[in-house]
Amino acid sequence: MEMTLAYPFLLLLLPLPLLIRRLITPDGSIPAALSVPAGSYEAAQPAHAGSDRRRLLLLALAWSALVVALSGPRVPAASDFVTASGREIILVLDLSSSMAKEDFVLDGEPISRLDAVKRVASGFVAARKGDRIGLVIFGDRAYVAEPPTFDVNAVANAIETAQIGISGRSTAISDGLGLAAKRLIESKDGSKVIVLLSDGVDTSGKVLARDAAALASSHGIRVHTIALGPEDLETAPASRDAVDSAALRSMAEAGGGTSFRVRTMADLTAMSETLDALEPNPMQRPPLQVWQELWPWPGGAALALTLIFALRRRS
Repeated sequence: MEMTLAYPFLLLLLPLPLLIRRLITPDGSIPAALSVPAGSYEAAQPAHAGSDRRRLLLLALAWSALVVALSGPRVPAASDFVTASGREIILVLDLSSSMAKEDFVLDGEPISRLDAVKRVASGFVAARKGDRIGLVIFGDRAYVAEPPTFDVNAVANAIETAQIGISGRSTAISDGLGLAAKRLIESKDGSKVIVLLSDGVDTSGKVLARDAAALASSHGIRVHTIALGPEDLETAPASRDAVDSAALRSMAEAGGGTSFRVRTMADLTAMSETLDALEPNPMQRPPLQVWQELWPWPGGAALALTLIFALRRRS
């Protein structure tokens, strides 16, 4: 840890008292008429001459400490502070009844699609300090569970406590997209992103989900989609819980984003890492450079030396 000076040029003030003394004290000395030995001259000096020299030394030290303090000595300090990224992300989470299907596996045990999403999405959100994160949930209708906020832990908690049925059991994807887009259109932030997580087919939206994604894109909002579940309508059209991955892919294309196909926990984890690369995480940026200021130490020394000088002079 190397010490630096904020204003090193102020060290040029160190000889200032000597220069002032030389300028205001004319050299009016007269050649001595009588030469005496050096020892005799010292013996003839007043008794307080040594004390005067000590007081001058105190003044010199006080001035030096003051100049060092003014020059701003400092050392770099570690900081966990993260600056705002200027990015706003809203997660749009499907809470339809099909999200209760247990076809994901974690540590050898089957878990529901919603629990799998909770594990990854809450961790993804909690690591996005510096971004403003919001949460929209949808079933029959769409609701804002958490408005965009820098309190990413609150959003992660909202994801972890989300329950199926709270917003109905249908799949109004377009309503969820539309509500998220509305909130982001009203925002003044520079970079705006929607991440849609769904395992179903749009069944109760009032407009086409692709049109909602295209509308978001026209306002500078990127739309990423995540299709959850092992089966697709293309390969298993008769399956009740098959995901319409083609429709979700079409939404991402219309929204200028990326579509992810997630069948396993490994896919879900890889998706989170890829999404971090597409929307760079503020936590991965270099830490903010901060300084630990050291000027109070020489400043305090200058004050103490000045007080000592004043007390000695009074005595």
